[in-house]
Amino acid sequence: MQGLLALEDGTLYAGAGFGASGVQTGEIVFNTSMTGYQEILTDPSYYRQIITMTVPHVGNTGINTEDVESSRSWVSGFVVRSLSPIVSNWRNHGDLDGFLREQGVIGLSGVATRALVRHIREKRRDARGDCAWRSGQRSAGADRDGAPELGHERRESGR
Repeated sequence: MQGLLALEDGTLYAGAGFGASGVQTGEIVFNTSMTGYQEILTDPSYYRQIITMTVPHVGNTGINTEDVESSRSWVSGFVVRSLSPIVSNWRNHGDLDGFLREQGVIGLSGVATRALVRHIREKRRDARGDCAWRSGQRSAGADRDGAPELGHERRESGR
């Protein structure tokens, strides 16, 4: 399933969609945690934000019932460099893909997250501290005409 992250400045990041399909908007932010993606997804302070994880490999510990911060996910989207195809943890009750699908959260993998974080930081500096810029995230199954018209510059994964 193809997916796309479209930033307000027109920059596009293509990747593979996982989790829910559709179109979603939110503030693009990043998190540098090495672990704890489940806690991040269920933390209400991330309400309506599209989270970019800087750690390159996410999802390998799965999802469990003990590591939630609240009863649901609050994020608008979840962007990772590499989604683990294998879940390996004795406490796991499911995988990240299934959890995001159940919660209605669009995921995007295969994105050059380091380049995306550099872009976010540059735009914050250029905007003189105004970091609440909006992004649209779309996955396969969504109508192309329903996607935000946010520009033409495209950044491919891995660059």
